Amino acid sequence: MADAVVPHFHNTDGAETISIGVKEFMCIGAKPPQDHPHVFLDMGDDTEKVCPYCSTLFKHDASLGAKESKPANLLIDI
Repeated sequence: MADAVVPHFHNTDGAETISIGVKEFMCIGAKPPQDHPHVFLDMGDDTEKVCPYCSTLFKHDASLGAKESKPANLLIDI
């Protein structure tokens, strides 16, 4: 994975659940400057993971691409 950038997702609007197309990602909370420490999350064999900082529930959705989310447009370009 050293050649790939881990997708960074934000939750500025405060959605309770975000569906994403990857199982390894970073949660940054809200967009800067209100972001929390950027935390790497890995769902492993599970299909969901809760961010320990902002309590957002992330759910894996295999129908989404690596840069997609529901709600849409929550990927941060780094």
